[in-house]
Amino acid sequence: MIRSLLIRFVLLPLAALLPSFAHAQQIITIKFSHVVAPNTPKGQAAEKFKHLVESRSGGKIKVQVYPNSQLFKDLDEIQALQLNSVQIIAPSLSKFGPLGTRAFEVFDLPFLFPDKASLYRVLDGDIGKRLFAQLESKGIRGLAYWDNGYKQMHARKPLRKVEDLRGLKLRIQSSKLLEAQMRAVGANPQVLAFSEVYHALQTGAVDGGENTLSNIYTQKMHEVQPHLTLSNHGYIGYGVIANKKFWEGLPADARTLLDKAMQEATAFERDMAQKDNNEALEQIRASKKTSVYELSEIERKSWQQVMIPVWKQFESGIGKDLLLAIQRVVSTK
Repeated sequence: MIRSLLIRFVLLPLAALLPSFAHAQQIITIKFSHVVAPNTPKGQAAEKFKHLVESRSGGKIKVQVYPNSQLFKDLDEIQALQLNSVQIIAPSLSKFGPLGTRAFEVFDLPFLFPDKASLYRVLDGDIGKRLFAQLESKGIRGLAYWDNGYKQMHARKPLRKVEDLRGLKLRIQSSKLLEAQMRAVGANPQVLAFSEVYHALQTGAVDGGENTLSNIYTQKMHEVQPHLTLSNHGYIGYGVIANKKFWEGLPADARTLLDKAMQEATAFERDMAQKDNNEALEQIRASKKTSVYELSEIERKSWQQVMIPVWKQFESGIGKDLLLAIQRVVSTK
């Protein structure tokens, strides 16, 4: 299916680009595809990146943003990037494990990052760089880490004790680790593309799931889920990545401009992620369509006791040294 789409999404041949894009006659076109709504932090940051690039290049670089899985669903977009059907995507970090880069599964570990400060020290430091380097052999160039926020549990019934999760069909992203996490609490994990979640919740095909507040609100999941638990049990982040061959074929000054715009879009995105999650919680509460419950400290510790053994289960695949290195960074104030 994806191969047939190549004909529809033809790019300017890289050989046609002059050594410096500033003097080029032809326009460089970048397709930036993502699977969430335009008003999410990711969606807004993609538009921010587009504005910065097009204004600073004088229109010589065009960024076409395609939100809401308009081009590809989240199960297809990485292959589309590798085939150069799109040039930039921003999938969740969970998507990299199935590529054979299992170290990225570390971001799916429950209760690993106690706060955003420690998380950003990991993402923006040597560990983040080393992880992106593992994607090079897959034809992928890592550009930035974007934020979505901490995951909360939502369901058709109240979720307070760990026992409340037993037997529920809960939607997850495609991840063996997330599957193990759900099985650890007695739930039945169901892998679904992001674009299919609302309908599955609405029809009862699944009983609930985990997501960030901004995604829950913008996708209207709260309208078909009567219960939301503020658990902060996991994290969703994005890796903004480019087709490696396309990126390396760009003129050096174009890459410099794009890198600078990406840095600014990243700072903007992280600010928006926190702001949007806070506002989403207010809107969900105001809608009165779902009840919101925050775990007590005792309840949170009981969830941790059940979920944290998953760390040991996936330690060998992720890499014990990587996990220890992250724990050292997290514990550094």
